[in-house]
Amino acid sequence: MELMIDTREIVLALKRVYEEKNLSIDKALALVDEKEGKGAVSRSTIQRIFAKGSEDDPASFRYETTLKPICNALLDIDTIETEDDSDKRAYKSLLKLKRDIIDELTKANEQVKVDYAEKLQEETEKFQRSLEFVKHQVELKDQRIDDLLLMNKELMTTNNKLVQQLMNCPIRENKNE
Repeated sequence: MELMIDTREIVLALKRVYEEKNLSIDKALALVDEKEGKGAVSRSTIQRIFAKGSEDDPASFRYETTLKPICNALLDIDTIETEDDSDKRAYKSLLKLKRDIIDELTKANEQVKVDYAEKLQEETEKFQRSLEFVKHQVELKDQRIDDLLLMNKELMTTNNKLVQQLMNCPIRENKNE
């Protein structure tokens, strides 16, 4: 799912938090590993994000796989501290709510995709069955037309023989006299 997010602003905000919390690359990596699981984001990726001027190339950081795990770890939205001022608690609550809503919508979107794929498969199978039925009907019609053409040919041959016999009939010659 591609989100329309100002990646540059996120990188700048992460850098401010990084400096305020006096973190190092290893401390930031440890926080991400603890919060998101080991290997969620590599050390080199964290180095690139916190490198000087990295905000000028925000397209190189994907939100879902890179920035979101780092934001979750560094911003610590899940822990609302009592020493946090009321604004900070409110913002953390709001961010947590929004993250939960995004997660729910993402899951719902995935379910819609699964449902759509199942419906598409079902409709495709119906169409295939209809197509096979129509093909069979066309084959039957073709066979009937071929049979009728053969019968017509046989009738024409028989009719021609009868006309020949009639034309060659001796009685017919006598009547003309």
